[in-house]
Amino acid sequence: MKRPPSQSSHVLHRLPQEPNEKRNPSIKTNLGRFDSLVARHYPAVYNFASGLTDDPREAVLLTYRAFNSIRKQLWLPRDEIALVRILLKAVVRAGVTSA
Repeated sequence: MKRPPSQSSHVLHRLPQEPNEKRNPSIKTNLGRFDSLVARHYPAVYNFASGLTDDPREAVLLTYRAFNSIRKQLWLPRDEIALVRILLKAVVRAGVTSA
């Protein structure tokens, strides 16, 4: 049987902020959104990049550059199709500049 947690196992909470102190926006939410974008679209973008080049290392590099250029762009709420188009354009752009 499990025991109820003791008083010493409680998590410490941060102190309340001053009323005039502004909070910085959390970067964690943006990174989580980007990570989920990468997890969803990496295989398709890699397959597209490998179709442009015969070298698998070059395809990985093109895919990396595409996602890196997306990450640097301003994150506005966009639909999924627009993000995929931007990713594929970034792969083509990276392939043209590296050739």
